[in-house]
Amino acid sequence: MNDNTSSPTTAPVSTAIPTPVTLLGAGAMGTALARAWLAAGHPVTVWNRTPVRAERLAAEGAVVAASPAEAVAAGRLVVLCLLDDASVGEALDGADLTGRDLVNLTTGTPAEGRKRAAWAAERGARFLDGGIMAVPPMIGAADSGGYVFYSGSSELFEEHRATLAVPAGTEYVGADPGFAALHDVALLSAMSGMFAGVLHAFALIRREDIAPGDFAPLLVSWLGAMAPMAHQTAAQLESGDFTKGVVSNLAMQVAGNATLLRTAEEQGVSPELLTPYMSLMERRLADGHGEEDTTGVVELLAPRKG
Repeated sequence: MNDNTSSPTTAPVSTAIPTPVTLLGAGAMGTALARAWLAAGHPVTVWNRTPVRAERLAAEGAVVAASPAEAVAAGRLVVLCLLDDASVGEALDGADLTGRDLVNLTTGTPAEGRKRAAWAAERGARFLDGGIMAVPPMIGAADSGGYVFYSGSSELFEEHRATLAVPAGTEYVGADPGFAALHDVALLSAMSGMFAGVLHAFALIRREDIAPGDFAPLLVSWLGAMAPMAHQTAAQLESGDFTKGVVSNLAMQVAGNATLLRTAEEQGVSPELLTPYMSLMERRLADGHGEEDTTGVVELLAPRKG
């Protein structure tokens, strides 16, 4: 993390002066956010393209707006939790954003976050992009571990930090509006790779007399023990020395891959979840980097600048 980051923090359940919140989007995540703010005493105005979803929140104290423009006019802090970036533009088209603080929790890319920040500035609004690292049941739940990455206007973030921390912890990652989405997608990408490995592992034992329920704790324990290697990877990337602290070098790991592939063949399991990574390892080895850690594979994915 850079100097602008901090550990995720959560505000108290209520704040001294409840801040009115306008929420555009009442899907599963939006509804969870609205309920968290309502439970903490914040006045909430909500709009949703499908009115019935917003109307469900009226019984819990929310004010339902007939249009996005009406919802935006209700207060300064406007939170968006919509389908995609295009939906954000459509919802806010025609709304007066002058003096508004836009917090976009819609899933998007770094480039979309940067473009939307410039778009908001042209319309007289401050902008904060967000990446939610939680699923709806984690929102508003004490000690759930859920949090939201934020990037963009630091002034907006500090002013509304307590309110934003009501549904989930907060993690400010910098003034670049694209950084929240980048952190979000980077973590999700790592998760996707882990899930691929998990599925391959279960596929290997599927036809054997091994209960998945008995195997799962072993898998969780092993992955938990391996996860801290990310710190060594980070240190190697920062130093540029991919041979520092190597325990099992690239040459050894490529040789070991043959056993993984033979086992998959014996078990009748397709290796297609593993082979893309293994192919990259082989390419790096062929380029003469056998003494490195596997960290060097990143040079094939994103070569250093300069």
